[in-house]
Amino acid sequence: MTARYARIAAELRDAITRGEYAVGAHLPSEAELAVRFAASRGTVRQAVAVLAAEGLVGSRQGARRIVLGRERSQSFAELHSFAQWARATGHRVSGRVLAQRRRGASAAEAARLGIRPDEPVLSVLRLRSLEGEPVLLERTVYAGWIAPAVERLDADCESVTRALYDGVGLVFAYGEHLIDAVAAGTEDSRLLEVRRGSPLLRQRRVTTTHEGRPVEWSDDRYRAGSVTFSIRNSVDANPLVRQVGDLRPSS
Repeated sequence: MTARYARIAAELRDAITRGEYAVGAHLPSEAELAVRFAASRGTVRQAVAVLAAEGLVGSRQGARRIVLGRERSQSFAELHSFAQWARATGHRVSGRVLAQRRRGASAAEAARLGIRPDEPVLSVLRLRSLEGEPVLLERTVYAGWIAPAVERLDADCESVTRALYDGVGLVFAYGEHLIDAVAAGTEDSRLLEVRRGSPLLRQRRVTTTHEGRPVEWSDDRYRAGSVTFSIRNSVDANPLVRQVGDLRPSS
């Protein structure tokens, strides 16, 4: 049975998506929402926190929430896997491994993982779905030292991050993300069910342990419109940094 706060969050999310609450408008107060949904203020607070985690609402001074947008978003404020983010925001997520094999690392992969070219790595192609719809294609290369643990995971493992923590105590501690847009190739279009050449949001990431040991290097491609990313910054912490893009054609 779906938790009460998740049902309230779903109703509010639908209302925002329909335009019932315009971008920049205030949501009703916690007290007003508690009366409307016949729920405790604590339950309402949990529901609104879900929308805040999705990037749909924020807050100014005081308890009234401001509508920030109408699309689900994933924040980079904390390091979460796609599955962890989806579950935390009340969405149904699934995944399955489409291909998996051991091979030698390419020069680019070796540089990201801090290993020698041709050193053994595990290459995994995984398709992620949100609410039953394919939204994310992950091409992940795991360093050889963690490969056996990854190979033991079920093909339909929902959260690799959680499973590796439970299985071998691995903690994904730090991540570097490079974000750009690419056109869907033949394989991308078939698996994500979009037209060839359609724009995809690409996130390339390298993730390391607390000690700085690289675990994985991944090329993740999101179907357009399926999810957005949010970055909230200030002059005091986490400033945005603009970098010149790589103008060379992607391989």
